[in-house]
Amino acid sequence: MHNILAGKNILLGICGGIAAYKAADLVRRLKERGADVRVVLTHGGSEFITPLTLQALSGHPVGESLLDPAAEAAMGHIELARWADLILVAPATADVIAKIAHGHADDLLTTCILACAAPLAIAPAMNQQMYKNIATQSNLATLISRKINVFGPAAGEQACGDVGMGRMLEPLQLVDAVINLFEKPKPLKGLRFCITAGPTREAIDPVRYISNHSSGKMGYALAQAAAELGADVTLISGPVQLKTPLGVTRIDVISAQDMFEAVMLHAPQHGIFIGCAAVADFRMAQLATQKMKKTAEEDGLTLKLVKNPDIIASVAALTSNRPFTVGFAAETEQVDSYAKQKLAKKNLDLICANDVSDPAVGFNSDDNAMTVYSKNAEYPLGRRSKTELASALISLIVEHYHETKH
Repeated sequence: MHNILAGKNILLGICGGIAAYKAADLVRRLKERGADVRVVLTHGGSEFITPLTLQALSGHPVGESLLDPAAEAAMGHIELARWADLILVAPATADVIAKIAHGHADDLLTTCILACAAPLAIAPAMNQQMYKNIATQSNLATLISRKINVFGPAAGEQACGDVGMGRMLEPLQLVDAVINLFEKPKPLKGLRFCITAGPTREAIDPVRYISNHSSGKMGYALAQAAAELGADVTLISGPVQLKTPLGVTRIDVISAQDMFEAVMLHAPQHGIFIGCAAVADFRMAQLATQKMKKTAEEDGLTLKLVKNPDIIASVAALTSNRPFTVGFAAETEQVDSYAKQKLAKKNLDLICANDVSDPAVGFNSDDNAMTVYSKNAEYPLGRRSKTELASALISLIVEHYHETKH
């Protein structure tokens, strides 16, 4: 696997974020696997790591200025762009992501990116609130639509003290992602999946919420299976304790309304939509602004709930850019009957039904078993691990997707 990078020319762009300190190890790891690495350091990046360190590790002078006569006389920005087999921006700040999305070329790195015909990959790294900002999400969606590779980010504790999405992937994870780019073409390359996973949480008051037992394991297994076969995958996830699969773009949401908005923004940009999340059917009619207190006079509590938007039906009802739509039916009785009704009522292309009353294959288990229904057939997929089941299910979905295109 290490030989895949032998002789590959990788132009590493380092931007101004605290994760820049990891770039030194990233250069070393790429070179260990045979890659030739040249570094372009933005002005902000040079505040976090020195050119001398990166020159010593890469064995090449570090590019910093677009208008440096000495650099342009040697390997200028056009030559750098022609030299590269891949440009990897790690860390990629919110600012540089915005510049790339809008075609700016006001420094050496962004100019090289515009002038380069080779693949581009970015590893986002920023504060969790900056990552969640609608402008950043829109810019990332733009890059993904242009087939730009987005590695991560990961969730966890950040240098600023926040906890959430926005950490840059670790150097070895980025090396693996780069290796995957240079491997032989995979069968699903060019296919784009949008997958929902996990539960939603519907707030009752600032302290309490309504949710369900979904672990997200099945949706994450599907995202991983599709990504490993070369597909571009956007994973829209409710609150779960799972790592983002390598090569998958993850968007975190909390409530059904959050998930609905994210899905309606991203699903039309994808060929296949899989609604695997266990979305709450109802939410509070009115959210309490303060914690609801129990009183000695009341022995009960009545909550008024209203319906949440039907995400899967809304995707299936799209009249423009409708993806091939796959739903899930997690039932406790009459699984076959309810699944077929849902397939027809919501105008789905396929539906995957399982009996969650069986603890061996229900919520939070590592195994699953299901039957997949189309309008004219059914396909029993017996009990197996969710990872194995995900691979079989992705193959079945892709087969039916291609049939609709002929």
